[in-house]
Amino acid sequence: MALIFGTPDFWPTLAMLAIVTLAASLARGFSGFGAALIFVPLASALLGPQVAVPLLLVTDSIMTAGMIPAAMRAADRRDVLTMALGALVGVPTGTWLLTSLDPVTLRWAIVVLAAVMLAVLLSGWRYRNRPTAPLTVLVGLVSGFCSGAAQIGGPPVVAYWLGGQNTASVVRANIIFYFAVTSLIAAIGYVWGGLFTLQILALAAIIAPIYGLGTWAGSRMFGLASEQTFRRICLAMIALATLISLPALDGWLRSP
Repeated sequence: MALIFGTPDFWPTLAMLAIVTLAASLARGFSGFGAALIFVPLASALLGPQVAVPLLLVTDSIMTAGMIPAAMRAADRRDVLTMALGALVGVPTGTWLLTSLDPVTLRWAIVVLAAVMLAVLLSGWRYRNRPTAPLTVLVGLVSGFCSGAAQIGGPPVVAYWLGGQNTASVVRANIIFYFAVTSLIAAIGYVWGGLFTLQILALAAIIAPIYGLGTWAGSRMFGLASEQTFRRICLAMIALATLISLPALDGWLRSP
């Protein structure tokens, strides 16, 4: 869906996109997760999935690029690259789905995927056994597929690595490094599939400062309440975003 300057719905849609961006980045800033699970369903309802998904990739990549060098030094690179082997298959498969399905069908798929990821987060499940190479590759494949299709591949990776023996700092570094790798793979696929457009680059330039501000503000807000309280708020925001973005509610919540 093109957002064309000068049309009657340009400014209202841009304002809604700014609000969605701020909410998603606040969630990421004060809890470390949830940005894609909030942004992608709602932005897809505003702009269509083929715009929303690559838009988040560009914006998030710009705003987190500075975190990558330190993460590469601190990460368990063997573990990350093992998981990335699965992503080499999963990301292109998800990208093919993103470029092949019609927008409404894809929005339903994103809503279902977001609901499944929310259920994983709500369950509190963690993988407690010793990681193995085949299982690590499988997690990378599943996460890569979710990332390629909708940029929401975080929950499987977080659930898998948080239950391991690594320290929190190594887990965080692993996650940052892994998603830097999958973002690069996805970017290549999105270029190949013609998903990067001037509109997306222009929108990314507009919302990137909002995303950065929200991430910073969210991290500052973290000290105002317990981690558990903020995680509950994030989960509630994700659930609300998933509900609001249902295509079945288009007639009630937005114009066709």
